[in-house]
Amino acid sequence: MNRPPSRAGNDHQLLIHTLTPASRAPLLGLAKRIADAGCNLADARVSTIGNDASLMLLASGSWDAVAKLETALAKLGRDPELHLQHYRTGPREPSGHLLPYLVEVVAADRPGILVKIVEFFSHHDIRVEQLSSMRYQALQTGAEMFQAQITIGIPAELHLAALRDDFLELCDGLNLDAIMDPVKF
Repeated sequence: MNRPPSRAGNDHQLLIHTLTPASRAPLLGLAKRIADAGCNLADARVSTIGNDASLMLLASGSWDAVAKLETALAKLGRDPELHLQHYRTGPREPSGHLLPYLVEVVAADRPGILVKIVEFFSHHDIRVEQLSSMRYQALQTGAEMFQAQITIGIPAELHLAALRDDFLELCDGLNLDAIMDPVKF
């Protein structure tokens, strides 16, 4: 049996992703299995989209606790309504040279808005850390709207004022209402 490289203590990690009907979202069941295996729930993201739920969980623990959790997940994965994937991962590399910024965009909905925004950041070697977007109908007018919140990591060596100006110029050209501010926590 091949063992992963030796690591100290509890820094073995397992990334778990599930897709399932929202009415059957297995957050509680997975959290219990993680605890029963002797692992900690280090990070969790739950999102309901349409009729379905997506759960992204990061479990951490000793090598044998993570192995026990993998066995429990294999049994759970037999449920035909639960699409479950998991794999071992490592701790996130420190990114002290990246400055966290929050970008918020609101506009009349049309195809390609998100592509243009992500393309802008990609072109500047800026990493998208988190992204949430949605379409909705404005209460006052009934217009179809688009909204996005994006957390990005800006390399410290980039000139922030010039980057912000370029981004806001892009948004003006696309008729988007946007802000780009530092994350304040």
